[in-house]
Amino acid sequence: MSSWTRTIYKTKNWPDYNRALKQRGSLSIWFDPEMVWKAKPSGNRGRQQAYSDAAIQACLTIKVLFGLPLRQTTGFVESLLEMVGLDWAVPDFSTLCRRQRTLSVAIPYRGSGRPLHLLVDSTGIKAEGEGEWNARKHGGPKAPPLA
Repeated sequence: MSSWTRTIYKTKNWPDYNRALKQRGSLSIWFDPEMVWKAKPSGNRGRQQAYSDAAIQACLTIKVLFGLPLRQTTGFVESLLEMVGLDWAVPDFSTLCRRQRTLSVAIPYRGSGRPLHLLVDSTGIKAEGEGEWNARKHGGPKAPPLA
């Protein structure tokens, strides 16, 4: 039985190789200014929620993506909102902790050599790559069903 031998590749185009390695760490985070960040009144008695489910989900998704504790998540989201020029208040760690029990945040991991695009809009948060966008635009098995 022959043993496995490692394949050796020669890099011939170092600028392209370096650019590809840098692009592996690329991340784009988009916040839609039209997103409903504050919660609408529920109509029930008692204290109303200050933040919408989409806001909590956005914060918790960033927590999961970067593996942050809740207090660091609030600081990270504050800095992101400040960078994009949005003056939204960020939920504190105790609000995130309390609301994450009732809010389901499921992010499937899809490893890729391409950059990850994290979209935050009025419908919530979506992490997608180029394949999902192409499937939606041109049809195919990944395209969502039409309602």
